[in-house]
Amino acid sequence: MKKMWSGRFESDSSKLLEEFNASIGFDKNLYEQDIAGSKAHAKMLGVKGIISKDDADNIITGLDVVLSEIKSKKYEFKTEDEDIHMSVEKRLSEIIGKELGGRLHTARSRNDQVALDFRLYVLKQNREIFTKICDFIDTLVEISKEHIDTLMPGYTHLQHAQPVSLAYHLMAYAFMFKRDCERLISSYERNNLSPLGSAALAGTPHRIDREFVARELGFAGVTQNAMDSVSDRDFALEILFNISVLMMHTSRLCEELILWSSQEFGFITISDTYSTGSSIMPQKKNPDVAELIRGKTGRVNGNLIALLTTMKGLPLAYNKDMQEDKEGVFDSANTALASIVILNEMTKEIKFNTKNMLNATKKGHLSATDLADYLVREKNIPFRIAHFITGKAVAFAENLNLDLSQLNANQLKQIDENLDENAMKFLDLNASKEARSSLGGTANESVKLQIKQMNEWLEITKGYFKKQG
Repeated sequence: MKKMWSGRFESDSSKLLEEFNASIGFDKNLYEQDIAGSKAHAKMLGVKGIISKDDADNIITGLDVVLSEIKSKKYEFKTEDEDIHMSVEKRLSEIIGKELGGRLHTARSRNDQVALDFRLYVLKQNREIFTKICDFIDTLVEISKEHIDTLMPGYTHLQHAQPVSLAYHLMAYAFMFKRDCERLISSYERNNLSPLGSAALAGTPHRIDREFVARELGFAGVTQNAMDSVSDRDFALEILFNISVLMMHTSRLCEELILWSSQEFGFITISDTYSTGSSIMPQKKNPDVAELIRGKTGRVNGNLIALLTTMKGLPLAYNKDMQEDKEGVFDSANTALASIVILNEMTKEIKFNTKNMLNATKKGHLSATDLADYLVREKNIPFRIAHFITGKAVAFAENLNLDLSQLNANQLKQIDENLDENAMKFLDLNASKEARSSLGGTANESVKLQIKQMNEWLEITKGYFKKQG
């Protein structure tokens, strides 16, 4: 079978080359974007008089038939058609005639066509991932509202550090995911430009209207340099990077959920709906969802590195290497969407074992820093000396197999004369949490403010893409 580009070739492609060269097996996922771009292009050609209005209308009608066939599963994708662009054009020509179908490709190349299709796909996935992250932030905020007074240990080095609330801890993740949303918005705004009309690399002599096509497809504008337009894959790299950071954040949360669900912590119980069992140990209840998300993070990181490596040595403009740009993006986008959706649903059903969290705060001397701060503020002792005295108090408590918060006034006096009865109130764990009332701290009023700020941001930002049309 002759290729659409076979005019200068004297022999047919080998079957081996056809299979190696073809991208139809994966870029068929872009059929909606490809047909939308072709319809906008045909309409512009008709408006500008490059082809007749009737021809443009007939092409658009034929493209609607192709779209209907694909959606109804009646369409056959063939390896010999190479890619989605050739496949759609070939089927269009079968429907409306070869001569009329051949007019569609006037003033464009597969280079700007694929750049358009892929960019449209990335922008769509950008919007969808953004929406799912916002949904998850909503869940974290709602759970946080219920646990402002729930005391738990805060950690550094995975060692007990200072008492915090569960709400405060979860809001830390909410702010991580907020940044993920902000990165997606920034990337969307930067890349919401149409490359169509750039042709192969140098533009076209036909008097096209690129801005018309951009408006038809919902872009904010057009790219400014044709050579850059067809060779640019920054938009794909950006969504891969944004997904990698998002998945890193989900992985960190999942790591904690795995730890918290263990017998050693016992802070949470993951519902049976989102747990699995063991094939040999009847008692097991495994946090497989969290472990899978943690594992998939390595996969999306690999997709980012793969495309960075592909692009790093390419001269301008388009090179066939760039066919390798799509599968990793498809995979990462699907992985991110699946991960954030199931993480959200699983989190909604988690039972928080608040008594175990409270009991954990009574280990590890979480109020030690408060005692040192008391000595600095009330006794005018330099912090380094106060640190030393408090360290002695910790050692004293450990010798008695007690937590620092459990020492009484007489015991404190044995450690240092500056540790009087007034020091007792600074050892109270809830008081320790409430003492940290600085902006961003773990005191209840500070956490309530964080929740309020997040809700205000969500209310404004959730509708961002609706405003974009």
